[in-house]
Amino acid sequence: MRERYGDDPLTHPEFDPDLWMEVGSSGGPDKNRVYGLSNTTAENLQVTRSVSTVGSSQSVSSTQSKEFMALQQHTAQLTEKYDHLSAEYAQLKAEHAQQKAEHAQQKTDHEQLREMVMNMASQSGDTCAPPSFWLYNNQPPPPPPAPSLC
Repeated sequence: MRERYGDDPLTHPEFDPDLWMEVGSSGGPDKNRVYGLSNTTAENLQVTRSVSTVGSSQSVSSTQSKEFMALQQHTAQLTEKYDHLSAEYAQLKAEHAQQKAEHAQQKTDHEQLREMVMNMASQSGDTCAPPSFWLYNNQPPPPPPAPSLC
């Protein structure tokens, strides 16, 4: 196990059928017999090890294990990016809503100011009242006023 998976036992799989068959069928009086699995032979294990049955432990090869770890890391990175982008989107959405509310308030303030100026001009009877303001109605601005004699 150490040769194949390193010195750290935490990185070793619970069961490696290839290694078990290698060791179990390496010679001796009971050659081709896999010990610890009742009367299973290496040949039977080789045929059935890819079939998963309830209660059995199936190992993956070292390459598959590395690929799985790489996929887990990639998934974690993608999850982290997704969480970051989701938070950034929520922040931008909140900022947009605030800017929209501020714009609506500015438009209301502009309309109120315009009404005040027009009322003041009409009450004073001033013939040199300022020209009306251009409204937000997608119309082109009025032509400039003629020069005043005031």
